[in-house]
Amino acid sequence: MLFDSHLHIVDRKRLGYPWLADAGALNRDSLYEDYAREAKRLGITDTLHMEVDVAEEDIERETEYVKGLSREPDSLLRGAIAACRPESPNFPAYLERALADPFVKGFRRVLHVVPDDVSEGVLFRENLKRLSDTRLTFDLCVLPHQISKAIALIDLNPNIRFILDHCGVPAVKDGLSESWSLGISEVAKRPNAIVKISGVVAYADPDNWSPETLRPFVEHCIASFGWDRVIWGSDWPVCTLGGNLSTWVAATHALMHGVSADERNRLYRLNAKRLWSL
Repeated sequence: MLFDSHLHIVDRKRLGYPWLADAGALNRDSLYEDYAREAKRLGITDTLHMEVDVAEEDIERETEYVKGLSREPDSLLRGAIAACRPESPNFPAYLERALADPFVKGFRRVLHVVPDDVSEGVLFRENLKRLSDTRLTFDLCVLPHQISKAIALIDLNPNIRFILDHCGVPAVKDGLSESWSLGISEVAKRPNAIVKISGVVAYADPDNWSPETLRPFVEHCIASFGWDRVIWGSDWPVCTLGGNLSTWVAATHALMHGVSADERNRLYRLNAKRLWSL
């Protein structure tokens, strides 16, 4: 059974997504009911919604929308990783509202869609520090050349639990690179960092990848972080760029062939349930 820590829902009738116009095949609705139909057949029993970089004025509406879906019968949704803007002076008040809402499990600010110096700003860093010793996690979504930016944030905030999304976004189609490998190893030295095994099919050649294509990236992440600091995510619908949800789940099972049941269960669900006290 799988705990999916990374589901995106796109409903263009409800929310604004400025980036979708340039997103090619992803410029469409990706609705919860379509995901859930397939997910339940695959043994996914729980999921967290991951923010989808909605228009800034829709950030809190996105969380409320997902919360409404979680109340439907037999919903898989257990919480949300909400969008945030630590560079904004409005962040402290927003944080207080999020802390008062148990449905919000963490925050994410995608850093590869903004200038590199955003995460280096004084206000960004002061506001991010406000998450210290709270129950909220912070997802880091960066490109390999930005890994030093992620490390700087982790080092400045030892009492925040950071999650590195998508195995650090390697260029899978170009093969294993030393810079990516070294970056992953360096992040893993930080005990408050966790890596998410997700997203890699979207970075592979969509017509020619196999589990063996993905194996060096997944295995390096697990070897670097250890079985207690890895979680799994589908990255649906982005994973459909390399197949579909079923394809990624099947590839995950193939990659985990030969590991112990305990190791597999930690990746598949136990670590996530512990991380978010679920």
